[in-house]
Amino acid sequence: MGQITLDKVSKSFGSTDVIHAVDLEIEDGEFVVFVGPSGCGKSTLLRLIAGLEDVTSGRIMIDGTDATGLAPAKRRLSMVFQSYALYPHMSVRQNIAFPLKMAGESKDSIERKVADAARTLNLADYLDRKPRQLSGGQRQRVAIGRAIVREPAAFLFDEPLSNLDAALRVNMRLEISELHQHLKTTMIYVTHDQVEAMTMADKIVVLNAGRIEQIGSPLDLYRNPANRFVAGFIGSPKMNFVEGDAARGQGGETIGVRPEHLDISTTDGAWKGTVGVSEHLGSDTFLHVHVDGQPTPITARTGGEFTLSHGDTVYLTPKAGKVHKFDGSGLAVR
Repeated sequence: MGQITLDKVSKSFGSTDVIHAVDLEIEDGEFVVFVGPSGCGKSTLLRLIAGLEDVTSGRIMIDGTDATGLAPAKRRLSMVFQSYALYPHMSVRQNIAFPLKMAGESKDSIERKVADAARTLNLADYLDRKPRQLSGGQRQRVAIGRAIVREPAAFLFDEPLSNLDAALRVNMRLEISELHQHLKTTMIYVTHDQVEAMTMADKIVVLNAGRIEQIGSPLDLYRNPANRFVAGFIGSPKMNFVEGDAARGQGGETIGVRPEHLDISTTDGAWKGTVGVSEHLGSDTFLHVHVDGQPTPITARTGGEFTLSHGDTVYLTPKAGKVHKFDGSGLAVR
């Protein structure tokens, strides 16, 4: 079991409040991602769940038991950090086995669990190597293996892919998602990368300045953002925000339109603009269009074969039903 409940959980460092009365339900077996900009409190919230930071007020329940005052070792949680934290003088086998050895498990049990973890993580051929003989992705898999053998109620990942290059991040993202499907164990994953959040999560928790802005599935947040902050954070490239006459022409004072929800024409449309930078990515082209009255360019996404040059005139029109409206305080208007 791995059900985790946060009940009005707050955290302060001195007079500075960093987590504000957070309520959250994480169901057994869910893959939940905490996402938000740097300094939003996502790693602090994870450390509160792990017991690595003390809660200032509120309660943390794990499988119905109040774990607020429990030591980290008593919470049946395994944490995987951004740094691999492997013992350099130990082999892969010894690193994975270390928490079991410290727990006093039998030699047979340790060997069986290490072999099972190595097989799951494709590390069977590397068990006798030292960490320095492994790639970054392999080292991260060893750190995950050390967490797996403890058979925790939940795994906690604190930006585990930040130290990897782009290709390895994609591979490890897929491997962690496959691991979740295989183990069916609760996972809480912290990242600042909303692409990771969108592709991995069953449920996303968007944090801003220590508060939860919105909770929902990736598609819920993409289709129905609760406010301008969430709308601008979820989605890549990010949503365009339009004000003034261009917005009023679409029925709002402030509106948001995603780059993929703009029709592009060279002859006619709602907003006339001038092409600035064009980003050609093969399958897609992103046009950054300067529209009168808008302080920043509007980004439009189109097919890779669409060719326009810097300075060309272009017309943009939001697709029907794809305009998001926001009031003066930034809340979505339904």
